[in-house]
Amino acid sequence: MGGMTVVRPRHTGHPGYNLTLPREPRTAAEARRLVRVSLSAWGLDDVAGPAELVTSEFVANAVRHARGPMVRVIIERPAEDRVYLGVVDRAPNDLPQQQVPGPGAAEGRGLMMVDALTDQWGYDRLGPVTRFWGKRVWAVLVAKVDT
Repeated sequence: MGGMTVVRPRHTGHPGYNLTLPREPRTAAEARRLVRVSLSAWGLDDVAGPAELVTSEFVANAVRHARGPMVRVIIERPAEDRVYLGVVDRAPNDLPQQQVPGPGAAEGRGLMMVDALTDQWGYDRLGPVTRFWGKRVWAVLVAKVDT
């Protein structure tokens, strides 16, 4: 992958991953790869497809609308059956807004797809405490876990 992956232990016993990548269109493919590898390592392949699509949408929006040279992709497992996906960019005031696209519109369906594929999604504005003025767009997916 193009950036340096940071691995952090979590209270669930599963590592969390984050990767800082260039704010370029090719970054979506690298982000999808990180999602796929992470979910495979956790045995959560049932949500890999939806997680890749959601991450691609978040990265594409950051590439299209944010500023600054980099974005950060975050993948965590906050609970046995939960996957957290996040993309951090430097556009604190360019907030995601779900819209209903007009007939024949080429754009505007991405967040509708995110809403359909996830259990929950949203955004957080980030300030000086994080040393990264911007926002984090995030989603949570529920996975099937064998017990």
